[in-house]
Amino acid sequence: MTTPSPALALVPGTRPVPDTGANTGTPAFFLGTHHPGWLRTARVPLFISDRRLRHYKTLPIAASPWALDSGGFTELSRYGTWDHGPTPRQYVTRIRRYRDQIGHLAWAAPQDWMCEPFITARTGLPVADHQRRTVDNLLRLRDLGPDLPVIPVLQGWTVSDYLRCADLYDDAGIDLAAEPLVGVGSVCRRQATTGAETLLTALHARGITRLHGFGVKIGGLLRCGHLLTSADSMAWSFVARRQPPLPGCQARHINCANCPCYAYQWHRRVRASLARPRYTQLPLFPADGGAP
Repeated sequence: MTTPSPALALVPGTRPVPDTGANTGTPAFFLGTHHPGWLRTARVPLFISDRRLRHYKTLPIAASPWALDSGGFTELSRYGTWDHGPTPRQYVTRIRRYRDQIGHLAWAAPQDWMCEPFITARTGLPVADHQRRTVDNLLRLRDLGPDLPVIPVLQGWTVSDYLRCADLYDDAGIDLAAEPLVGVGSVCRRQATTGAETLLTALHARGITRLHGFGVKIGGLLRCGHLLTSADSMAWSFVARRQPPLPGCQARHINCANCPCYAYQWHRRVRASLARPRYTQLPLFPADGGAP
């Protein structure tokens, strides 16, 4: 089965707009899950890793849009290299298979190199090398699969790092301001401060406004959602692992860390909060992530 998959075939309500001081639109919110089988019935956009899909002989057919994570965080945090993962050619082959057989693929992340300090300590490489490898990988993937919706991703640690990464894309002939979507990596660990908002504002000022936030925590999403076109999160599973199951789930499992009922309920509440004006948004959950 082949389903057309433009690079930004997201969901209703998505809008690429600059910050106007109010939440004038709701970012598309991809629900992260480690269960690819949910694709068959999900009515919300899902975010699924290649690490989970690659072992499927028969792939599920998607009922809704979804996006593909390359699994780079796991690769680099475990091994400090992409040498244990797929080659770019293998990854392109997989993306094409997912697009054609699963359908509804909105976009795919490249095999990027995160820049959190503990990741660079693991790889032994400086941030600048991670950025060059990230840009080089996008170019390679697009050369091998020009028909595939692989998005560029900005990596860095400081705001200046990200702007230098944008310069690398410019030097390579990639106009980020004209891209349907640009990922912003390595942001999830700085969302308790104003750092993420400062970074996203700086990218908007540069004309890069159609942004996806990877692994955004809920506090960060409530603060910065007006600066994002889309975001993903799998926080629901980590929260559910520490809580008793929902009332209707008590006979089925000891917690709801793998429960679609919990996940979709959590997704609905986050979406509802994002749809409110910024000045009325209050944290739905305690500082540690909280439960719905």
